[in-house]
Amino acid sequence: MLDLVPVSDGSSATDALAHSTRLVQRAEELGFTRYWVAEHHAMPGIASSSPPVLIAHLAGATERIRVGSGGVMLPNHRPLVVAEQFGTLEALHPDRIDLGLGRAPGTDPATAAALRGIDAAQLNAPDDFPDQLVELASYFRGDADVLAVPAKGNAPSLWLLGSSGYSAKVAGMLGLPFAFAHHFSARNTMPALELYREHFRPSAMLSEPYSMIAASVFCAPTGDAARELALPSALQFLHLRLGDPRELPGPEEVAAFEWTDAARAFVEQRQADQIIGDPATVRAGVEELVSRTGVDELMVTTATYRGEDRLRSYELLADAVGVPGATTAA
Repeated sequence: MLDLVPVSDGSSATDALAHSTRLVQRAEELGFTRYWVAEHHAMPGIASSSPPVLIAHLAGATERIRVGSGGVMLPNHRPLVVAEQFGTLEALHPDRIDLGLGRAPGTDPATAAALRGIDAAQLNAPDDFPDQLVELASYFRGDADVLAVPAKGNAPSLWLLGSSGYSAKVAGMLGLPFAFAHHFSARNTMPALELYREHFRPSAMLSEPYSMIAASVFCAPTGDAARELALPSALQFLHLRLGDPRELPGPEEVAAFEWTDAARAFVEQRQADQIIGDPATVRAGVEELVSRTGVDELMVTTATYRGEDRLRSYELLADAVGVPGATTAA
């Protein structure tokens, strides 16, 4: 599961975080293997601005499921700080922590500049992301000029995230597992995966390519119900594209929205890359996507206005695709 910790209109970040705690516990019961949270900033509808803090809480509320970042936006942070944070997490929860790393800011330019302590004009400086990755890895190995405690000897599982070909190439050349953001960059999924496999070089971590994609899935007892669940998320994304980020809208706002032809076309195009439907439809969609992309793992993200609808969607999905433990979803 990929959890953006969605904040619904009329609720609070406290409500969203409490729901994510219940959701990760249910994910573990259902047999899901990973639960990742993503770094976003200055977005009213997303309460996951601090992955390390949230991961510590979610890992402490569970026993077996792997918990990690999908991802930490490395250019926003000094590699030493990330190494110390995730080394601490791995020491607290051995063999359960994933560190997924991205290079996008995860926010608007002004907020990114504030995070990095630079002027906005400096955001266009030459990319040093590969150098940051190398520096970060050196802290976990313990061969950097500075000793990172407790990072040395407590390395989490490293993943590289991407929504374009750049990170795919870097992940391949460094021999890292690669996770692609199919849920918002579906047109680039196959080209990026091909680049990753083409440029892959064996490393101490991997002898052959290992990939995962994240997909948006909405599952309900009927197709109509599933499409209704998916609309608030689509409208929220439309507002974001229009430069007006908001909380996840409720049914009343969705119904009252003035749907122009352009807005409907935008939503239809976005939902064409999502898996929306009853359990049989969702199962077929998942099987087709995994077969077409050849990935080793599928990560699912679902954002609904009501927390109980999101939980039920995951339960129905788990039962439909045969996730171990999913029989408890009935």
